[in-house]
Amino acid sequence: MSFRIQPAAPARPNRCQLFGPGSRPAIFEKMAGSAADVINLDLEDSVAPTDKDSARANIIKAIGEIDWGNKTLSVRINGLDTPYWYRDVVDLLEQASERLDQIMIPKVGCAGDIYAVDALVTAVERARGRTKPIKFEVIIESAAGIAHVEEIAAASPRLEAMSLGAADFAASMGMATTGIGGTQENYYMIREGQKHWSDPWHWAQAAIVAACRTHGVLPVDGPFGDFSDDEGFRAQALRSATLGMVGKWAIHPKQVALANEVFTPTEEAVNEAREILAAMEEAKAKGEGATVYKGRLVDIASIKQAEVIVRQAEMIAAN
Repeated sequence: MSFRIQPAAPARPNRCQLFGPGSRPAIFEKMAGSAADVINLDLEDSVAPTDKDSARANIIKAIGEIDWGNKTLSVRINGLDTPYWYRDVVDLLEQASERLDQIMIPKVGCAGDIYAVDALVTAVERARGRTKPIKFEVIIESAAGIAHVEEIAAASPRLEAMSLGAADFAASMGMATTGIGGTQENYYMIREGQKHWSDPWHWAQAAIVAACRTHGVLPVDGPFGDFSDDEGFRAQALRSATLGMVGKWAIHPKQVALANEVFTPTEEAVNEAREILAAMEEAKAKGEGATVYKGRLVDIASIKQAEVIVRQAEMIAAN
């Protein structure tokens, strides 16, 4: 272990982030009543340029009037390359209630992008006397973003989560695909005459997880575009969870249950984790640093793995 201790990520449920456009206020109540841990009200890609102002007003009104329960309430602002983002930030912080938890910043390419939003947010908070600091989530969706992913993860103490935006990322990288997440038809290998499809997003996800875990940020998988393909969504979510991501976006309500299913530890997994912890306690009492559990070696590292599962289950149950 490095002398520098790896900081813990925020202790909040983040299994599913449900998105809805700010231009459709009729769906806000349904979003609030969903099983998603995080609600993302969108001002960016899902809102037409002519609807930006009205969508912003809809969201500001809904933040204070709708009962969002104990969900993390987030608003995705427009990108820093647009003329909309500064007004998104100023109006949200000057006019919305303090129920707002987080701002999601899209298309982040470097730490300077976070600095710009942080400076504006800090100025408005101080000017308006807001007592609840706004948190940030960023989306990595460009070649620059993945190249600078670690400096982005370390850019601000406001940063709590980081997502991979597959569609814009693919476009920025020049990838030959129009798919949003999932396996891609032409990304395969041949072994003994058979095609085997691998995951084109794996390396980017791994880079995001490493940067996030280094700096105490929650790594999140982004959208899966084909909401008619439940098994494809589940397969990608399982790969993401295995890599260390804590949740996934839902761009359709039906994806909420799928994400929660994958990112909630099963009763079997929790029981096994607790049994491993108990077995290691017995080993330590005997002065041993390792023991055998169900025919396999478990040691100090196994304790850390088991503790992750137990803490996650306890946090979800408490929420």
